[in-house]
Amino acid sequence: MSPFINSKSVWIWLTTTAMNDTKVDQGMSTIDSCTRHGEEVLATQQLLIKERGYDFAPEFKQMTTHLYLVGVMWRHGEDLDLSIDARDHAFDALASLLVNRGMRKKEAEKRIAFLRGMSRLEDGGDTLAITAGYQASPGDPALLTVFDEYLDEVRVSGALWRLYDRGKKTMFIGGGAAAFVAIWFVTIFIPDSGAISILAVGVVAAGLVVIPTFLIGLLFYRKKIKKADPKMAP
Repeated sequence: MSPFINSKSVWIWLTTTAMNDTKVDQGMSTIDSCTRHGEEVLATQQLLIKERGYDFAPEFKQMTTHLYLVGVMWRHGEDLDLSIDARDHAFDALASLLVNRGMRKKEAEKRIAFLRGMSRLEDGGDTLAITAGYQASPGDPALLTVFDEYLDEVRVSGALWRLYDRGKKTMFIGGGAAAFVAIWFVTIFIPDSGAISILAVGVVAAGLVVIPTFLIGLLFYRKKIKKADPKMAP
């Protein structure tokens, strides 16, 4: 990590923080203040993340980034005159940010509900991403330290996600093609067959593709998990 990037990150953070404080005094809503602050802090992290070239599943990377943002906005909200808990306010700010980025309101609400559930550990404490965002300071690689913790975790790797994505496409496309061919064959060569019989043949043909593909993918997944973490094997 180069000193130049760190110094630039510090300058961006301090400058935007000063801008946020000024605009809040001028009447900017607390939600807007938190979202702006969160986006600016995240921008400093993106410069560092790009250098690392992490290969994580998109869903995991997005979830981790969102939880980190909540932590950042939570800490920022404590410096504002809020009428609700700063942590809850941070989730409201993230919901506003998601909607502003194009997500539908209902989808954003479901996303926030999911993130709220993922933000707590079994003992009630905050997850690593939330804590990293809350404790972040200008120029530090806070989000990177979270991702580094999962570098050897197969279940969130980009490679496993791509395997799952290809397997899903194979099941849907292959199963659909098999069903189409089977129905076409029965319709042409056994014209006296009833609609239910034709449909049953199509379902069986699709199953002959979908089920083996699913089982092979499941077997591969279990082997990967056992190899990565023997303690997790049942």
